[in-house]
Amino acid sequence: MKDLMKSNIYDCEDKIVIVGSCLKAVQPKAFEELEKMGLPIFDLCLEQTHINMAITKVLGMIRAKKIKKIVFATVDRSPHCTQVHYIQDEIAKLGFDVKSENYVAVDNKLVFIPTETISLSKNLSALSALRKN
Repeated sequence: MKDLMKSNIYDCEDKIVIVGSCLKAVQPKAFEELEKMGLPIFDLCLEQTHINMAITKVLGMIRAKKIKKIVFATVDRSPHCTQVHYIQDEIAKLGFDVKSENYVAVDNKLVFIPTETISLSKNLSALSALRKN
């Protein structure tokens, strides 16, 4: 596993995994599921790095090596880790054709999170409206 923010933008492949840096320690069996994908894994801690810096780094990697897919995985319920998943929205808004998959680790298992759920989590008024219905 490599530290995303300390990695060279050319040190990636067409498919990568970005994980919250605490995932391996907190949910080790879920992390092992990610390792089985056989993709390069980069860790990122948004308690230490501002999300804008991480977005810039990922965009540089996309431009340099033409990444086609990113898997994002974090522990569940962490406000900082939730932001890791928001990187995909910024990539899409800028028009890059990069597919993404999102997972959170719960009870040492990966739980798939649809892209729409990630976007909705940024819209508190829409979430509130859903709860009222």
